[in-house]
Amino acid sequence: MSVTSPYAQRPWLSSYAPEVSPDVVVPDEPLGAALERAGRAFPDRVALDFMGRTTTYAQLVDEVDRAASALRNLGVKAGDRVAIALPNCHAHVVAFYAVLRLGAVVVEHNPTYTESELEHQLADSGAVVAICWENTAVKALAVASRTALRTVIAVDMSRDLPAVKRLALSLPIKKARQLKSAMRADVPAGTLMWHTLVRSASPLADSFPRPAGGDLALLQYTGGTTGTPKGAMLTHRNLVANAVQGAEWTGARHKADAGEPGEVVYGVLPFFHAFGLTLCLSYSLAIAATLVLFPKFDVASVLEAQRRRPGTFLPAVPPMLDRLAAGATAKGADLTSFRYAICGAMPLPAATAKAWETATGGLAIEGYGMTETSPVALGSPLSEARRPGMLGLPFPSTDIRVVDQDDPTKDVAPGERGELLIAGPQVFEGYWQRPEETAQALVVADGTTWVRTGDVVVMDADGFVEVVDRIKEMIITGGFKVFPSQVEECLRRMPGVADAAVVGLPGGDLGEKVVAALVLAADATSIDLDAVRAWCEKNIARYALPKQLVILPDLPRSQIGKVLRRVVRDQVMSAG
Repeated sequence: MSVTSPYAQRPWLSSYAPEVSPDVVVPDEPLGAALERAGRAFPDRVALDFMGRTTTYAQLVDEVDRAASALRNLGVKAGDRVAIALPNCHAHVVAFYAVLRLGAVVVEHNPTYTESELEHQLADSGAVVAICWENTAVKALAVASRTALRTVIAVDMSRDLPAVKRLALSLPIKKARQLKSAMRADVPAGTLMWHTLVRSASPLADSFPRPAGGDLALLQYTGGTTGTPKGAMLTHRNLVANAVQGAEWTGARHKADAGEPGEVVYGVLPFFHAFGLTLCLSYSLAIAATLVLFPKFDVASVLEAQRRRPGTFLPAVPPMLDRLAAGATAKGADLTSFRYAICGAMPLPAATAKAWETATGGLAIEGYGMTETSPVALGSPLSEARRPGMLGLPFPSTDIRVVDQDDPTKDVAPGERGELLIAGPQVFEGYWQRPEETAQALVVADGTTWVRTGDVVVMDADGFVEVVDRIKEMIITGGFKVFPSQVEECLRRMPGVADAAVVGLPGGDLGEKVVAALVLAADATSIDLDAVRAWCEKNIARYALPKQLVILPDLPRSQIGKVLRRVVRDQVMSAG
């Protein structure tokens, strides 16, 4: 940045905890190198705990090597894109690292996507192999002919369970039937099965070439600042950097150097989301933690796991902290093993932080990032200096600028509102096959590449950053991103609908709820919410379905005809 920038001297460093270094050294290595080191240093430490089934680091490294060999036998080579559409489970971890071991590129997908959503992303990435939950494999097989897919591998999630629980699925009781139906689905005869392939493969030779730090590792789909889903290109170096930065921020690096026991991380966030992927799949294994896997967030399941293997670190969204604290109080459960929780995706209310800290005796802090920053870029200190509701301070080796919203080359003074720009080793390479949108997102100044966040912030004199507005109109509900334009496009195809606008309103523990404002066609008399949801669920994910419906005579538009969503939002709120 220019030496005249008010941010050139990194004023936030004065608020760093004493043990946190302002800069970190990012090793030039693939993401999987840390896993291999953990396998040598802690072979008998539990790496994964999935519903009571444990896997040591030595076993995990061996299984990753076998899975990589199986994929190689199917023709996967360096640079190939391999889709993964799985809930959090043992197989997800193995598949992720096996793909990376070959130098191929992981493409993460939400396993609950509709066929059309899955088809769009598969076609866009050019994935040649898809590793899917059985429920999702059926959808992938249905769209394969319209994409570059040549192989679909189905994952029977029940195979990841402990033997006793797997056998219990066959019991003629309601709970067993429900669990089995949630985990399994019928797939066409002849479909390749993941566990069979991995079990029959020999380990990949250690001499097989490993990817370089600068190689592409991951395509993570995001709406960025425009709302159009596109693949953010993250390299091994990006992901390694964010893991190293996180280890410095939390003190995990110092604990490892001192030979202290590893963290126990609760993987309740979905791995197909950038936040869950980094904090669990990469950061946790990079620090040789024990990762406790949950296929979905459920208070009872977390409290059951807490009795079996007490957690120390919980990456979460704020509503999860509220529900766990309340659940623990109701059940008399002990959460005091948790030393800290890091929240993202939505603001952390002070009341939520207090409830969690009262229940655990640990800390609840907020972090900030985006898929384009791998994703964490700022965080509140893990100390009494934390400030609930604030994004916090830039991570080590991370610089920020706050700039004029209309001119990203012009800094605004500290204390003034402006768009947040971020630079650092975790900043992505650009969007997959979208040079124009990449050029809009990345700004180069004095040889430094900055990513535009689309968020309007204020930085105070101590270097703490607070979001005050959004340039982008994305809705965040339950930690998931909903892009209004996608829902609107679906609604406009609905019979009886002339026009539609979608906005987010405060939605309790969801963060925001999706609200559809409709203008009815001339021949339509009425439309109810149930009909709208039934129409939309064929084409969009369940978390994006409207939770409220408002009928308007028309939609407010700008002089050039653009729907003014903020005005719509005000109208809906005024209508009560």
